[in-house]
Amino acid sequence: MPLQESVMAGIKEIRTKIKSVQNTSKITKAMEMVAASKMRKAQERMRAGRPYADKVREIAAHLMQANPDYTHAYMQESKELKNVGVIVVTTDKGLCGGLNTNVLRLVLNRLRDFKDQNIQVQTTAFGTKGASMLARIGANLVSQEVQLGDEPDLSRLIGAIKVQLDDYLDGKLDAVYIATSLFVNTMRQEPTFIRLLPLPSDLNDPFQSKGDDVKSAQKVNQSEYGWDYIYEPNAKAVIDDLLQRYVEGLIYQAVAENMASEQSARMVAMKSASDNAGKVIDELQLVYNKTRQAAITKEISEIVGGAAAV
Repeated sequence: MPLQESVMAGIKEIRTKIKSVQNTSKITKAMEMVAASKMRKAQERMRAGRPYADKVREIAAHLMQANPDYTHAYMQESKELKNVGVIVVTTDKGLCGGLNTNVLRLVLNRLRDFKDQNIQVQTTAFGTKGASMLARIGANLVSQEVQLGDEPDLSRLIGAIKVQLDDYLDGKLDAVYIATSLFVNTMRQEPTFIRLLPLPSDLNDPFQSKGDDVKSAQKVNQSEYGWDYIYEPNAKAVIDDLLQRYVEGLIYQAVAENMASEQSARMVAMKSASDNAGKVIDELQLVYNKTRQAAITKEISEIVGGAAAV
């Protein structure tokens, strides 16, 4: 191939690359805007569930103080851990940075720790990424729920966790843990592995910051109730139902936290991709201009050389 044709082919290739990166940038920019819109809605849902859990926790704490002789199975500590359940909350889709990687790495470390201690583990997965990983490593996956969409559906969540909760009530499990991404702010999502059951005696919210937990604990511990509720049918039935709803609410909150984290992480990842695409386009444009200028200079030199020869 002559030199001129080679140079023109190189210019055409660079132009094609620029066009390709520009198209990719348009896609990532659109995904960034969609994620930003979904992020706001996910954060609203996450925060909207907290007052419900706070009120249930307050009433349950009151009832247990008023009825100290009754301890629900969810509050009973096991002497020894032999069998545990782990609920893993991840996303169904990718393109959200290291969100799933960080949670799954934490889960793998904890599963390894349980194995070293000869503790048997059964798992439940919310989200395709977690279900795929657990199946790939050969974990004892007793239930799963995938394709949750953009809004958590409590009825679907309850169906998946019922196996774990029933086994705990039957004494087959000594504890149940849940792994999720805790939403801190738009730029930070913290992988979290917390104990769901047995519940702490003070019923602190595990999804609030440490400072909020301290305030919540002080509020419960400093409360002195001089009155009691009127129960229908009885205190035991009310406590059982309240704690069941409270545990379901915690699982809903864990999924809501992960969904808010997912959209935040995806928005940040797509913004980073768009910014990087802009840098690549600038670099390619500079190379394109230099190559095109070199070709033009070469042509002028050949014309001048030819004219001089004549």
